[in-house]
Amino acid sequence: MTPRTATLIGLTAILMWSLLSVMTVATGKVPAFQLAAMTFAIGGLVGLLTWIGRGDAAKSLRQPLVVWVVGIGGLFGYHALYFLALRFAPPAEAGLLNYMWPLLIVLFSSFLPGERLAMHHLVGAVLGLVGTILLFAGNTTGFAPGAVPGLIAAFIAAFVWAAYSVLSRRLKAVPTDAVAGFCLATSVLAALMHAALETTVWPETSLQWLAVIGLGIGPVGAAFYAWDIGMKRGDIRVLGAASYATPLLSTGFLIAAGFAKASANIAIAAILIAGGGLIAAKDMVLRKR
Repeated sequence: MTPRTATLIGLTAILMWSLLSVMTVATGKVPAFQLAAMTFAIGGLVGLLTWIGRGDAAKSLRQPLVVWVVGIGGLFGYHALYFLALRFAPPAEAGLLNYMWPLLIVLFSSFLPGERLAMHHLVGAVLGLVGTILLFAGNTTGFAPGAVPGLIAAFIAAFVWAAYSVLSRRLKAVPTDAVAGFCLATSVLAALMHAALETTVWPETSLQWLAVIGLGIGPVGAAFYAWDIGMKRGDIRVLGAASYATPLLSTGFLIAAGFAKASANIAIAAILIAGGGLIAAKDMVLRKR
């Protein structure tokens, strides 16, 4: 697999994650950790199904402890912190702090062996950050002192996801099949958190059940496998900068579904984020075939 192909596969994860908000809304009132337990279980099953006909795929789970710490710490740690952030802090502010992770991925990538952080990568990432700030600017309403723990959790979550993504590159020898194990372990931990903190609420309609299944197959399933491939074999700097398209695309899908309204802020943010992504991906876009 060429780096270009792996990068394009990684970009599909960004597209799938942009559906996360609208599909989550469609699940109804299922509590956060219960939803995580259900969808990560489906996501793990998606990975296991790809093992059919490959007898040696199960060997991918035989990994050193550090690999499991990075995998489970990334998937469960990030989502636990983000859910905590949404519980205590206003969603707009929590989301803004959380979306520091694309810029952190671009910056952290400079510490990887054989990687070089060029000026256009940094410019693209910063433009994406500015666009994201503008995207959330119309929704910020300030926050009470009680929101501070949630804001701290969102800030830490950004570092956790960026660290998981970049460390995946350092663990390049670990097959993507192992992500199925990380998803299943995350499902178990989320179920334990649900049992301790939440009251079970099952989906009430067929549409809500379909939304749960869709989340597990896509944004909380296939997306993690695609992201793993992109991080390990693709251009990590391009993927980091392009990740700023997630909140923009997510907002677009919410508008299309009638859950949000279009605005000038969104239009300008689109230009900044798209422009930043193109600048960061200059090497890949202009590369001679």
